[in-house]
Amino acid sequence: MAPTPLSSPQTARKPAKAREDRPLAGLLIMCGAVLCFTGIDSSAKWLILSGLPALQVVFARYAGHFLASLVLFLPGEGVSAFRSRNPRLQFLRSALLLGSTALNFTALSYLPITVTTTIFFAGPIFVSLLSIPILGERVGIRRLAAVVVGFFGVLVVIQPWGAEFHPAMFLSLGAMSCASLYFVLTRLLAGTESNATSQLWSSGLATAAFLPFVLKGWVWPETVTGYVVLTVIGGFGVLGHSLVTVAHRLADASVLAPVVYLQMLFATVAGIVIFATLPTIWTLVGALIIVGAGVYIWARERQLKQ
Repeated sequence: MAPTPLSSPQTARKPAKAREDRPLAGLLIMCGAVLCFTGIDSSAKWLILSGLPALQVVFARYAGHFLASLVLFLPGEGVSAFRSRNPRLQFLRSALLLGSTALNFTALSYLPITVTTTIFFAGPIFVSLLSIPILGERVGIRRLAAVVVGFFGVLVVIQPWGAEFHPAMFLSLGAMSCASLYFVLTRLLAGTESNATSQLWSSGLATAAFLPFVLKGWVWPETVTGYVVLTVIGGFGVLGHSLVTVAHRLADASVLAPVVYLQMLFATVAGIVIFATLPTIWTLVGALIIVGAGVYIWARERQLKQ
């Protein structure tokens, strides 16, 4: 008997993998995701410095992510990859990612990047707190203390001590809140939604939302390198958020949250290699604090696992 369309290997929907309790693997995978996010930011900065409009760069990041997801997932799963078991929650998760990007972009129009970055890196504390009522996770006082120490390390690096209050700081707070909720919902959907569905929804919604705003005034890169960077930024997006989805299937959101502090270290390396920007002594001191907090959480989880 010929297989029915539902059982066809080209259209069958792959079941979502169940959650697992493997925090160490989740932490390592999340480190890879943060590295990809640094690739996104570095590519975006390079493109903007080369003369491309910032909004167009944001669109290229999501459009490339969406196209790469289509190429990766449609051949094996077909249009069923778009089918969500929880469309309302998936839409909310995707909208939060879009909202975080839009709010952060608007805030950067008024605030120094040091201020917006400082506010954004308060996210791990927010994630740890949100994971208690939403996910029912247990967050011990030691883990919370490590998160706070890591955040202090970020403050040492950025030093926004002299920044004056501006109403746009509320936009940056909104961006941080959206990003934190995005990570929490990623954990909540883990085990019920496939990686394909999560990637197609999050990138597809953002692509459709930004498309009307970039059609007019589109600027093409002037060099071959520009075309390459404009292409790979989407690859960083699909790989990074795929790793985020896998990591949140393996470990609690509150465990993974402090890993984002590593982005400060990766960004420092990118600044040296790509933009010839040397780190200050405060960057090095803050980096040691951030790494120390991350290593403590890793060692603590390993001890609890044993």
